Amino acid sequence: MKTKLIIGNKNYSSWSLRAWLLLREAGIDFDEHRIALDTPDSTREIQAFSKAGTVPILQLDDVTVWDTMAIAETAAERWPEKNLWPLDSGARAHARSICAEMHASFAVLRAEMPMNCRAMGRKIALSDELGADIDRIIAIWSECHRQYGDRGGWLFGEFSVADAMFAPVVLRFRTYGINLSRSASFYPQRLLESEAMQEWLAAAECETEVIDREETGQ
Repeated sequence: MKTKLIIGNKNYSSWSLRAWLLLREAGIDFDEHRIALDTPDSTREIQAFSKAGTVPILQLDDVTVWDTMAIAETAAERWPEKNLWPLDSGARAHARSICAEMHASFAVLRAEMPMNCRAMGRKIALSDELGADIDRIIAIWSECHRQYGDRGGWLFGEFSVADAMFAPVVLRFRTYGINLSRSASFYPQRLLESEAMQEWLAAAECETEVIDREETGQ
């Protein structure tokens, strides 16, 4: 059975983007199954693939994997030649740490700056808590550039799970016009140059669904 990835709306689903970008940028072949979110049938359609009721979901042979980090670890094991984690043990530990931080933290940023690929130039009030989340992400990107910037434009030089995990934040900063320091701007620039990322953005532009609660800002 061909690998299948079940995702939500490309315009809004940040967790779907992470798994999708990881597979596409790594050159892993898969079939895509998109489920429109926030409809009367969304939960039923998603639960047909996983009782957890969330996207993304990876179907790999007779195994079903849900949760983006579980998908990333499974893909890294299944396709070790893709080097989805940095080869250097120190860099790999660093990458895993910031991925875990992204997975578990930044609740204010998620709530107050929802991913909305189609929107540009939205203005929102920056609370102290949101500002702290933004500053922490900028610090992470800047530190990665200082340590690994001579190896390429991605966070750890070559593309890795870390780049997929932080990709939705790049789009959030793009939507809401967050200014970046020079050292923090290299990774966003590299991500937006990616053919895979451009493919995702083009598809998001073609979607017609509007989820009102995700349309934040003026």
